[in-house]
Amino acid sequence: MKLFIRDQLPLFFLYFVQLFVVTSIYWLDGYHHLTISLYAIFLSTCLLIAYLCYRYWTNRSFYQRLEKPLTSIEDFTSEWQRSPLSESLHQLLISQFDHYKRDLHNYKYKLEDHVQFIHQWVHQMKTPISVIHLIIQDEDDVRFRAIGDELDRLKKGLEMVLYTARLDLFEHDFYVETIQLEKMVRSVTSSQKRLFIRKHVFPSIEIPENLTIATDEKWLSFVLTQLITNAVKYTIHENRKVYFRGLKQGRHIILEIQDEGVGIPESDLPRVFEPYFTGENGRHFQESTGMGLHLAKQICEKLGHRIEIESKVGQGTMVRILF
Repeated sequence: MKLFIRDQLPLFFLYFVQLFVVTSIYWLDGYHHLTISLYAIFLSTCLLIAYLCYRYWTNRSFYQRLEKPLTSIEDFTSEWQRSPLSESLHQLLISQFDHYKRDLHNYKYKLEDHVQFIHQWVHQMKTPISVIHLIIQDEDDVRFRAIGDELDRLKKGLEMVLYTARLDLFEHDFYVETIQLEKMVRSVTSSQKRLFIRKHVFPSIEIPENLTIATDEKWLSFVLTQLITNAVKYTIHENRKVYFRGLKQGRHIILEIQDEGVGIPESDLPRVFEPYFTGENGRHFQESTGMGLHLAKQICEKLGHRIEIESKVGQGTMVRILF
């Protein structure tokens, strides 16, 4: 009803202006019978009210539909009371909606093809990287060690691309199982031993063997790899440690990963999980992409875990995962 009244406001205004003009003309012409003028105004107002009632009744469902937001896409094509105005607008919106659905499906197919291409490309790139690793693994030369380090960077970059592409299809690649937290952390740190050795940083694992968690091992391993990479990358002094601590607190099992690196400025902490945000440290460490922590948070949320971060400049950073 409110929408109908707002729509008819120009008609109300024009009607009262018309009454004033016609009454003024009769008054200036010398016709001063006020009761006759009031009676004419009354009849005219009744005709206006009758017309408005007819207009509202014929377009009632149309105005009610405009006032209520859609609860789903299917509501868009639901039937309403027909009138020439509502019928024409309905046909126009249906036509526009068909174009929208067609474009949406085209973009969806293009996106699926692009994701499929990314998957194939990453898997194709993994083969030459593995072959190069096999070629240089028995070579004891500083040049081959440097090649191995760069291959590790390439491998992590490819994994980041692959997991980013898979994130939208997370539900199709998801398997929950009970895992020993200590065993899993040792497995991930062992896979990153080249990174620890290159930076002269050492892992310190303090996790009870009886702590078990329910999670997807593959996705969580990627998260831990990103956190370890950050912890080691931002530790600029040699012979420092990255601490892995596990504990049970109420309903939660908590994994803490603490480094002795440069730390994060307090002003940057609220934004560290935003995509592509590198902050002040990103100006000094050119390898920063701003995607590691963002992906870690997205994956943890999909796994049903919570990730928190604390840091002090010059003292290091602690990332906490609550299972």
